[in-house]
Amino acid sequence: MKEKKIQPKENTLQLGGIYPPIPTPFNENGQIAVDALKKNLAHLTGFDLRGIVVMGSNGEYVMLSEEEKLLLMETARAAIPRDKLMIAGTGCQSTESTVSLTKKAAQIGADAALVITPSYYRKLMTPETLSIHFRAVADESPIPIILYNMPACTGIDMDAETAAALAEHPNIIGLKDSSGNVVKIGDIFRLAGPGFQVLAGSGGFLLPALSVGAVGGVMALANIAPAQSIALLKLFLEGNQKEAQELQVRMIPVNSAVTARWGIPALKAALDFLGLYGGPVRPPLQSLPAETRNRLQEILVEGGVLGT
Repeated sequence: MKEKKIQPKENTLQLGGIYPPIPTPFNENGQIAVDALKKNLAHLTGFDLRGIVVMGSNGEYVMLSEEEKLLLMETARAAIPRDKLMIAGTGCQSTESTVSLTKKAAQIGADAALVITPSYYRKLMTPETLSIHFRAVADESPIPIILYNMPACTGIDMDAETAAALAEHPNIIGLKDSSGNVVKIGDIFRLAGPGFQVLAGSGGFLLPALSVGAVGGVMALANIAPAQSIALLKLFLEGNQKEAQELQVRMIPVNSAVTARWGIPALKAALDFLGLYGGPVRPPLQSLPAETRNRLQEILVEGGVLGT
């Protein structure tokens, strides 16, 4: 593909910073715990985060009804100060449903939509098909679109050339990449240039991603270690490579515990340990067994996230 640098779009929403993709709190009856959501958001918005992501993968998004999605967005928007962005996950399996939910998110007050690759008919989701889908959503969306590449869940890994081509659309302003492929993130930066904003999709590779052009991260880690996540970005921007490297390495076991190793059940358990609200997961997900919870607590202490 011929290199074509994307010029910064006029009045483009600036994404640079750290975002926690918040878990959806459920009560013991399986309903959304609205008060707990407000409590967690009040805690998070006290930090110098760029914004909050609602209904990402950590929000058990695929298990929510549309009514629940709207309730989450309405509650979150009311609780998130206007100087912080609210990014809403609106990706559905069909283009029509994605457009519909994106428009509803815009009406509620979302600043941007995070749109994951449709994946049920995975073998048919060619780069051309994905391009048609994302362009159609961006054409109809009243708010900017952020592409979401999450191969661990979708089985689809968007390549750099496809992402860079989509970056030419005036309403597609960035990409959250959760593949962990830092080489590809660098390739997207090479092909599209700084006008297209890439966000690291995990705290485990934030520093390497920043080094090849990412502008921040949407990370489960930021739910339980917002101060450390923000500090890592700041150290990088200040050119303090040694301290940034030390902090990144220290956060890797914590990040792994609440992502690839034990996932959402561990993230919610970690919130409980920290005095916030994690609560139950939605079946078929299962809460952590006692032995794993104990090991998780040890990892949080070792990483300096939880006091002894």
